[in-house]
Amino acid sequence: MSAAEKTNLLNLDRQAMHDFFAAHGEKPFRATQVIQWIHQYGVDDFEAMTNLSKELRARLKDIAEIRVPEIAQDQVAADGTRKWLLRLDDGNAIETVFIPEEDRGTLCVSSQVGCTLNCSFCSTGHQGFNRSLSVAEIIVQLLVANRALGRDPKGERIITNVVLMGMGEPLLNFDNVVPAMRLMLDDYGYGLSRRRVTLSTAGVIPMMDRLREECPVSLAVSLHAPNDALRDQLVPLNKKYPIRELLEACRRYCADSPRSRVTFEYVMLDGVNDSVEHAHELVRILRDVPSKVNLIPFNPFPQTLYQRSPKPVIDRFRDVLIAAGLTTITRKTRGDDIDAACGQLAGQVKDRTRRRQRLTARVGQA
Repeated sequence: MSAAEKTNLLNLDRQAMHDFFAAHGEKPFRATQVIQWIHQYGVDDFEAMTNLSKELRARLKDIAEIRVPEIAQDQVAADGTRKWLLRLDDGNAIETVFIPEEDRGTLCVSSQVGCTLNCSFCSTGHQGFNRSLSVAEIIVQLLVANRALGRDPKGERIITNVVLMGMGEPLLNFDNVVPAMRLMLDDYGYGLSRRRVTLSTAGVIPMMDRLREECPVSLAVSLHAPNDALRDQLVPLNKKYPIRELLEACRRYCADSPRSRVTFEYVMLDGVNDSVEHAHELVRILRDVPSKVNLIPFNPFPQTLYQRSPKPVIDRFRDVLIAAGLTTITRKTRGDDIDAACGQLAGQVKDRTRRRQRLTARVGQA
C-alpha cells in the first residue's frame, strides 16, 4: 500500500480508532492500546508497541502510519516562551506556542492555515487563508510539544492546559477540532479536564451551540469592543452575529453548568477601545453574563494601524471593571522577541484569499 493510501492514525479519536480496528477484524481494545502508545507515550514506531502481536504490528506497517510534520523552526524567547513552526505536506506552515507559568504550562494550538475572519488587529488575519487543518494536524501540535518538553522532575507532563487560540477560527473547522479535543480529553490520550481545554472564538453562534452539545470545553470569546459599531470595525464577523446575539449564546453555553463562565478577551488598542466610557459600556453589557475579562495589551506587527494602550490606561480600564464586580486580569505579554505573543502568529500561508497581496498594494499606494 502506498503512503497516500495509508490511514494516518493521528486523524482518529477513540471512536474512529475503534471503527478502524473493527473494519480490519481486530478487537476494540486495540484502539485504546494504540491511542495510549501514540498520545501518552509519544511512540510512532509500530514495532515499539510491544503489547500488540507481531502479526498486528506488521499489518499496521502496511495499512497505517503516524505522520508527524517537519519542525521547520524551534525558537525559545527570553521569558521561556517556546514557538514551533511546523511544515505541512502541502508547503504551508503553522505556529504553535508553549507559555510556561509558575502554576501551569499552556500550549496555544492552531486550527487553520491562516484565518478567514480578517480581524483588523491580528497578524494571522492579515496573512490571508488557505485551508482548515485536519484532526492529525491539530493534535500533532500537542504531540510535538510534549515530545520536546518532556516531563517535570515528578514525571508529570509539563503541558497542563491547551488553548485553541492560535492561527484560525476553531469553530469554522468544527468537524476536525472536536475530535482533536476529544483526544486531548481522553484518559488514554492526554487526559486533560474540560476546564483545562479552552476554545477561543470570534463568535460563530451556531457552532457555539453545537459545541455546547457535543464537547463543552471552556469557552473564550474574542470581544474587543463594547458596542456593535466599534466591533464591526475590529471583528467583521460581528456584522453577521452582533453583540446582543453573541451574549445570548454565551448565556446558553453556561446554562447547564452553574460554575462555568465565559472568558471575554479584550485587546487594548490605544485611543480606539480603551477609554473609561468604553469600560463602563463593557460593564453594562456583561453584567448578567457569567464571565471574566482578559485584557490583552496589543502586540504590534508589521503594517498594523494600531498601537498598544499605555499601561496607566489599561490599569484605569481594569479598575473600572473590577469596581463593578467583573473578574478581570491583564494578560502578561509573552514571547515578544520571537513573535509568539497573542495576535502575532503568522506561520507561512499560501493565501487563497489574496488578502496579503491587497494589503501590500494599499500600503504601497499610501
